[in-house]
Amino acid sequence: MFTNPSWDAIRDLLQRARTIAVVGLSVKPDRPSYRVAHALQGFGYRIIPVNPAADTILGERVAPDLEGVRALLAPDETLDIVDVFRQPAYVAATVEDCIRLDVPALWLQDGVIDEAAALRAQAAGIFTVMDRCIYRDRSRLSF
Repeated sequence: MFTNPSWDAIRDLLQRARTIAVVGLSVKPDRPSYRVAHALQGFGYRIIPVNPAADTILGERVAPDLEGVRALLAPDETLDIVDVFRQPAYVAATVEDCIRLDVPALWLQDGVIDEAAALRAQAAGIFTVMDRCIYRDRSRLSF
């Protein structure tokens, strides 16, 4: 059975992370993915949108897929978290990409639930959070 990391571990991740790829980031300002990503920018994170149907979102160049994220990173920059706003049916493929690309942390937003895929990510050593809002958790921090 999948269990989310402790609050202390989540807090530590959010404190040290700098760059977050947002898979399924919408170009529409009324969508939760857009609002959350915009708020994360306000907290000082660099957002890399992942959406095959857009060129720029929130002032950032868009990667068509996770493979394309690496090309948008600065030479001294690392990808810290992959935040997913996709239907649960797409999570398994995203997890496979994260494993292949050696992503350190995976965040599945509220309602994005695939226990088998989350367990596979954990087993691969990926810090995995499922069915939680990264914005809400980051808002709880005061640093």
